[in-house]
Amino acid sequence: MFEQLSDRLQGVFDNLGRVGKLTEADVESAMREVRMALLEADVALPVVKDFVRRVKERAIGAEVARSLKPGQQVVKIVYEELLETLGEPGRLNFSGSTKPHVLMLVGLQGSGKTTTAAKLALQLRRDGRQPFMIAADTYRPAAVDQLVTLAKQINVPYYEEGTAAKPPDIVTRGLKVARESNAAVVIVDTAGRLQIDDTLMNELEEIKRRSNPVEILLVADSMTGQEAVNIADGFNKRLGITGLILTKVDGDARGGAALSMRSVAGVPIKFLGTGEKLDGFEPFHPDRLAQRILGMGDMLTLIEKAESEFDEAEALRLQKKLMQNQFTLQDFLDQLQKVKRMGSISQILGMVPGMNKFRDQIDEQEAEKRMKRVEAIINAMTTAERSNPKVLNASRRKRIADGSGVEVRDVNDVLKQFNDMQKLMSQMRKGRLPNIPGMPRGMMR
Repeated sequence: MFEQLSDRLQGVFDNLGRVGKLTEADVESAMREVRMALLEADVALPVVKDFVRRVKERAIGAEVARSLKPGQQVVKIVYEELLETLGEPGRLNFSGSTKPHVLMLVGLQGSGKTTTAAKLALQLRRDGRQPFMIAADTYRPAAVDQLVTLAKQINVPYYEEGTAAKPPDIVTRGLKVARESNAAVVIVDTAGRLQIDDTLMNELEEIKRRSNPVEILLVADSMTGQEAVNIADGFNKRLGITGLILTKVDGDARGGAALSMRSVAGVPIKFLGTGEKLDGFEPFHPDRLAQRILGMGDMLTLIEKAESEFDEAEALRLQKKLMQNQFTLQDFLDQLQKVKRMGSISQILGMVPGMNKFRDQIDEQEAEKRMKRVEAIINAMTTAERSNPKVLNASRRKRIADGSGVEVRDVNDVLKQFNDMQKLMSQMRKGRLPNIPGMPRGMMR
């Protein structure tokens, strides 16, 4: 998300960094580039105009003129104004004693509401709340079946009546069942519709009247582009939406919908859908997104992803094994699979400050192939071979190559990488680092 915008802004800031003293002409030139970058990222024109105006007013003012590094000061201003545009982090409203609290999901068809309902249910359960889902989308073929399948997959209670009954009636009866089962939060999955479809919007208004939701969340595809403004405005005027959930943010290099919808609707972005898998869902943090837009990385999200995959006790166990030269190929495979679950290599690089510019140098498909090849090779080994690679003679390596569909040289490459890692750890245990070409040997002691 925002990859194109981030790359364009990096070019603008690099140029500003070469200027010793920033003039008004420099600011004007930079703001023209920022304006074009935002428009190319599908940010709505009114939002772009307002953003550029605010940045320009501050950049030409005294706070930049007095700065020893005016280029960096402009970056700081752009960052702060991005935060202003993205708004405060939105959190779900659970005020009031009446339970269950109802969360109503609305949006266009194809925006990902049903999948989002399941992702949101998982998030609520992680937060210690008991979710309950109601299938009120009777228009899209197989929508009810999809919700039921997802609910069973994540073991969340649900209510459905198929497609014969009217959605407001289904919601009314579903809420009764939810109350009887002591559910804390009910997620209502409604049918997708255009904001200009008066009949279907009336139906949503009736569901709202009967269910009295604490949240009406607009689920929007981040690749919607300029139409995002009309969608947000239309739903907001009819229903009074309380928050946004942006889906498919991992598949859009532009991301203008995030800036446009937040500004037009005047309601906070609450969650981001970051992938097709049900765990691809995260609370929205405007500061982290602004940092990623400006190429500053997003270490907090990277740390959270790592913490979700790497248990502290497990990390200490592996550290001990490494230092005692007991780290096996099975351990290596386990860690490789955990890293894969954190995201693609380019996604991980994009979260590390200063590494954003290297993403284009990564061949994702080739990197993915190599990782799969390593997995296949280790999986083709016996337990004894993974524990002690020294037993891998020529005939065993040939068997492993045949079993994993690769060449013997590929098996040899994996074993060499593993041996190199063990040598590195051996040198570190002895209190010295390996020799690095081009660095004096004395520096490494």
